Amino acid sequence: MIVINFITNIISNLTLSEIIMIFFALALAYMAVEKRYEPLLLLPLAFGMLIANISNAGLSSYDEGGLIYYLYKGIELGIYPPMIFICIGAMTDFSPLISSPKTALIGLGGQVGIFAAMFGALGLGHIISYFVPGFVNFTMQEAAAIGVIGSSDGPTSIYITKQLASHLLPTITIAAYSYMALVPLIQPPIMRALTTQKERMVIMPIPKEVSRRKRILFPIAMTLLVLIFVPSAATLISMLMLGNLIRESGVAERLVRMLEGDLLNLLTLLIGLSIGGSATAERVLNIKTLFIIILGLFAFVMGTAGGVLVAKLLCKLTGGKVNPLIGNAGVSAMPMAARISQRLGHEYDPTNHLLMHAMGPIVASTIGSAIIAGIFISLFG
Repeated sequence: MIVINFITNIISNLTLSEIIMIFFALALAYMAVEKRYEPLLLLPLAFGMLIANISNAGLSSYDEGGLIYYLYKGIELGIYPPMIFICIGAMTDFSPLISSPKTALIGLGGQVGIFAAMFGALGLGHIISYFVPGFVNFTMQEAAAIGVIGSSDGPTSIYITKQLASHLLPTITIAAYSYMALVPLIQPPIMRALTTQKERMVIMPIPKEVSRRKRILFPIAMTLLVLIFVPSAATLISMLMLGNLIRESGVAERLVRMLEGDLLNLLTLLIGLSIGGSATAERVLNIKTLFIIILGLFAFVMGTAGGVLVAKLLCKLTGGKVNPLIGNAGVSAMPMAARISQRLGHEYDPTNHLLMHAMGPIVASTIGSAIIAGIFISLFG
């Protein structure tokens, strides 16, 4: 009886919006467990959202003194995303980009989605304000944070949103990782629509082998260039390059195993739980959330299309040596986008292997989106 009264008391204190958020959290948990959509992140995120919206528990990131409040400091102080970048660097092989620098142009084309969503947010806000009384248009800071969803790079989205529009952090994070999980559904129709049968069957030459010296010099040179010319992006890029240098040095295998495994898993857990703990009803359930979800999808579609179109242009300029199907890797959904390139290429020609070729634009996109995020922070922060 005591337990029943306790549960009844908790339920009676829940608002309608909190109940909606609890069901939303359960839906995300279902997607993670049953559909296996980004389970390493979505599962802790859903659980954090669940406990944050039971206000009596005091377990949201805004309840001072609680567990999630202190875990959220890793987001608030900008610690988790750069640490994730060290892990990503330790997992990344920059050889495809070094051996074929022209694929960086595809990664550049993939950034179209960032600017399309950013200006789309500003334009859409003006239109909506005429029809929805009291609607406050997106600020430049909010629009820039929304735009970076188009990079399909979760840590970068978290980093810039915390800097420019922290109140949008739960919504933008959920949108960014959800669309990353939906890569296999969103990208193939766009790739087929923008390419011809002949282009899809292009066989690309085997990538050139890159010497160990070049692989070691690349992260050092890239770090120095960013520190000199785009210092606002130095935090993310330098950590990415540090992880890669540890990998390519060949003398720190224990560190590489730790970064690729235990540390990456721990950081993913902490980020998911922390962001989920900030997704309270008053933060998420508003009209802007709906438009952010729509703009995020628009950014992802435009980024994919931009990468494919640049790859088509390279195909013509190189006399048919670039398969446009690798253009979807212009967004940095690593490594899922590269796997989609491989799958579609193999579908049209079983002898075609595009995986390593797609890794060139995908790592270029990771670097490019982090640099753009740094520029946005310096301009609008």
